[in-house]
Amino acid sequence: MLFLLGNDPNAPFPPVDQAETEPDGLLALGGDLSPQRFLNAYRSGIFPWYSEDEPLLWWSPAKRAVFRTEAVHLSTRLRRRLRTSGWTVRADTAFAQVVDGCAAPRAGHEGTWITADMHTAYRQMHALGYAHSIEVFADDRLIGGLIGLAFGQMFCGDSMYSAESGASSLALAMLAHTLHGWGWPIIDSQVPNSHTQRLGVETWARPHYLEALAKQRDLPSPPGTWTQRWGDRPASLLGR
Repeated sequence: MLFLLGNDPNAPFPPVDQAETEPDGLLALGGDLSPQRFLNAYRSGIFPWYSEDEPLLWWSPAKRAVFRTEAVHLSTRLRRRLRTSGWTVRADTAFAQVVDGCAAPRAGHEGTWITADMHTAYRQMHALGYAHSIEVFADDRLIGGLIGLAFGQMFCGDSMYSAESGASSLALAMLAHTLHGWGWPIIDSQVPNSHTQRLGVETWARPHYLEALAKQRDLPSPPGTWTQRWGDRPASLLGR
């Protein structure tokens, strides 16, 4: 059953077990991307995903892509490259640029799901301290990264991109390495794809994911940007 959301951004979402099976996980349409609704969605295991020519669609798939923070895998070839790359990984120093990189059309695909409204929503969530960017630099040149939302001790990854091969993989692996050190056990990756499967993503049934989410979402977490907490992390740290 597909639900139509109203105008109240604080209204609860419908139960996720009512989501459609075809297409998998489509739960509701309408509403808005206000910070209240945006955060409520992610805390409920729901995320927005739509194109410019579609209404605002909300999803909670029956199978969820999840990384364990201790188990992101980089290939031996990429690790060798990272040892001498000189790349560094930062957080929240180039948020808007990473969103732009993630929104750029990919080879073989037209359009993007990061619409103008999604751009605005991400900027609002970043200003509130929920949305973060992990950025890969070659010297001072941004070459890739990822964006996502953090609340409690839970990170929900939304998108990643590379301007140079391996940059997005490094961003994810460094995020996982750092979060594992902070005691955060998982990263939500929404739906699996061939790239994340090579990096070690697991597919969890929706109830399993929601149980883990409920344990993590209300734990204490420092507010604001991660820039100082993160620092400059050399790629060679993961090139061992």
